[in-house]
Amino acid sequence: MNLKPTVVHVTHEATGKIGGIGAVLEGTFTSRAYDQAVGRTVLVSPLFSTEGDAAHRLGEGSEVLYSSIDGLNRGSYAAGFQRVEDAFNVEIVYGRRTFTDPMTGVVNRPEVLLVDINRMDKGRVDEFKGALFREYGIRSDRYEHIWDYEQWVRLGVPAVEALKVIGAAEPNKPTIIVAHEYMGMPTAIAGVLDPHDFKTVFYAHEVAPMRRIVEGNTGHDTMFYNVLAKAHENEQYVNDVFGDQSDFYKYALVNAAKSCDNILAVGDCVVDELKFMAPEFEYADIDLTYNGIPAYEISLAEKYESREKLRDYCNNILGWKPDFVFTHVTRLVLSKGLWRDLRVLEHMDREFTAQGKTAVLFVLSTEAHKRRSKDIVEMEAKYNWPVAHREGMPDLTGGEAVYYAGVQEFNARSRSIKVVFINQFGFTREACGKRMPADMDFMDIRKGSDVEFGQSIYEPFGIAQLEPLTFGGICVVTNVCGCAGFVKDVAGVQAVPNVIEVDYTDLNGDAGSDIDAMLRIGKPQRDAVEHKISEKVALEICARVPKNDDEFNRMLQSGYELARHMGWESVVENYVMKSLHKAVVKKHVSKQTAATV
Repeated sequence: MNLKPTVVHVTHEATGKIGGIGAVLEGTFTSRAYDQAVGRTVLVSPLFSTEGDAAHRLGEGSEVLYSSIDGLNRGSYAAGFQRVEDAFNVEIVYGRRTFTDPMTGVVNRPEVLLVDINRMDKGRVDEFKGALFREYGIRSDRYEHIWDYEQWVRLGVPAVEALKVIGAAEPNKPTIIVAHEYMGMPTAIAGVLDPHDFKTVFYAHEVAPMRRIVEGNTGHDTMFYNVLAKAHENEQYVNDVFGDQSDFYKYALVNAAKSCDNILAVGDCVVDELKFMAPEFEYADIDLTYNGIPAYEISLAEKYESREKLRDYCNNILGWKPDFVFTHVTRLVLSKGLWRDLRVLEHMDREFTAQGKTAVLFVLSTEAHKRRSKDIVEMEAKYNWPVAHREGMPDLTGGEAVYYAGVQEFNARSRSIKVVFINQFGFTREACGKRMPADMDFMDIRKGSDVEFGQSIYEPFGIAQLEPLTFGGICVVTNVCGCAGFVKDVAGVQAVPNVIEVDYTDLNGDAGSDIDAMLRIGKPQRDAVEHKISEKVALEICARVPKNDDEFNRMLQSGYELARHMGWESVVENYVMKSLHKAVVKKHVSKQTAATV
């Protein structure tokens, strides 16, 4: 790029990392490739809460330069911000956040722009909603009772006007509005409708309508991806096969992404899912843009040190040291397919019993916020948490109780492998109780793991599934995970001992060849597929887990060698910046009329 662009990221994770998008931002901003290619970076979001003081409005490691809520002004934009605030009846908070990569020392301090849209002028909002209908066919009257839709629509135009105030819309310098998921689309559309020549990019971290279908049907991925492939052959799209999706506000916003200058898709399945949205996506400019994963080199001694801590913890809570340590660090949601871990372990338990081997699976997942240390210690003393649990706070939520019932059933039947469900954020003694080794930290569960499970039914990429890769762990992922495609892209035809790709969509001709038969795939058919495939996975893990120092060292070396080609530096240079450049050079033949300012 001859002129370094200003890149505006519209996301709900503007002030802190909550999930996958936050990890993407963190990895992107701390890469040298991004730092060298981009002039300015601005994070944009609604202001979700006015509680607390100014110092905490932009999150940890931030500096607030302007806040009309707090009467704070440390910059030169007050007059411009006040014009926007008066015109739209909004409040603005502006400042900077600090992102640091401790391994490389790269520091990035992007600007952060938050808009309090709770009391926004209704006339202005309706004006923009009218433009959404005229230009994109989006009927806001169907969704405006849903605050998640309403808040992002309200953000669009005042955010664009505030960007102009801070000089992020200069005549001879490119500005790219990156809409992270459906949330950012109204601001991207406001940019398209504005007289300034904003470039727009949709960053597809998932395809929300497809997630809803996969999770909402009992056949899950076994049904959906077979139907998707058959529909592609028949030139059919989601509304043809699964009925009209326009009742879903996320469908309406994602569908509008076909008009963006470029689309970044984090996985191969995401590309296919976007093209399943509507015929226009077949001709949209979609770039496969994988996420990066951590790539840190450690010694075998360091690997063993972390592994021994995990084995000691097992001994402290279960009374024995396992030969192998398995892990699954994830959110407790349907898409993660946690029951599939238990199905694999059922087969492994028989094999381990025959071999005289033992293992523990630590599942680190929760539905709730971080529990207080005093509550953890009390539960630990009263009834042996986390080996045993009780329903109700501060212990099990409803969803956690459902999962724990499956864990109990498995543990009651198994002989050589046990599952420990740790429903708590963090992996330290302070967070998880007195029986955890005093020097344990979260990285130990990554470094010390022999096998990390991640057999999702819907997983656009899956950074977490591959985090133990650089430390020599075996990562078990499904073929619908975007990260599986990245492994193939990097490894080529070479065998990858550290990654086991599982295909729960393999019907082996059992569902018939027509789309109606595939649509009828439900839980019974999926159960049969999972039972058959999970046995193969179990045998594969048993064959691959290292048994001695030489095998551990080979896994450590092969894992790091693969991971170092999948780090954020490589991803940003080879994927992200090339895609943003395509958006910059794209010419807009005609400019739509601004509808709101």
